[in-house]
Amino acid sequence: MTLSLYLSRFLAILTLTKLAYLQKTLGWVAIDPTEGFISLPLNQSNFIIQWPYDVPQDQRYKFVDGIHKLRVYSSDKPHTPTSQTRPRTEIRIHGYDYSSGVWQFEGYGYVPRGTSGVCIMQVFGASPSHATTLMLRVYNDSLTYYQSPVLDPNIYNRWFRLNVVHDVEGSTVKVYIDGALLYEAPGRGGTSHYFKCGVYAQNDDSYLMESHWKGIKVFKKCD
Repeated sequence: MTLSLYLSRFLAILTLTKLAYLQKTLGWVAIDPTEGFISLPLNQSNFIIQWPYDVPQDQRYKFVDGIHKLRVYSSDKPHTPTSQTRPRTEIRIHGYDYSSGVWQFEGYGYVPRGTSGVCIMQVFGASPSHATTLMLRVYNDSLTYYQSPVLDPNIYNRWFRLNVVHDVEGSTVKVYIDGALLYEAPGRGGTSHYFKCGVYAQNDDSYLMESHWKGIKVFKKCD
């Protein structure tokens, strides 16, 4: 057995052991969050890329072998010349904006070590006092709901399955990692919402911010 194969198997065992420990000690139970939902058709035309306006797209976003690779620098410009927001390279899900019902984002994410002070996924849209209903951020290896609490303290350098369920009328947002419900937050109102993922600089951002995504899906709860 080669060293690389041995290491990959060892890391896989560690991941399974960690999940089993969390399920036993914290009561986390892995489920399929998509049960009862309908998967909606998606193709590349549904992925609107937002990136710093003064550089070519391929310097900040690439789609290779089914993987969306997004990066941004803290010194970058915003995504439009008139925007006052911070640097970002994000996928904006187009064609499935919603104002009612129960909707779900699913994607397999990967955050390289060193990326920090960044939002990697958001549910956009909220009441006028807010811009978003949900932000999932990364600070120094921890995945957080906005700035706190910490949802997963070891998010770097591993693929994880992320499911976010937004119940508009129920005014709740649920966050699942690898099938385990990690957090339930209240909604923030709003009349129109959509999903985004990638890298969007926040406070205390690292110079380089990256995230990779594959298997992105959108679901709607069956009536």
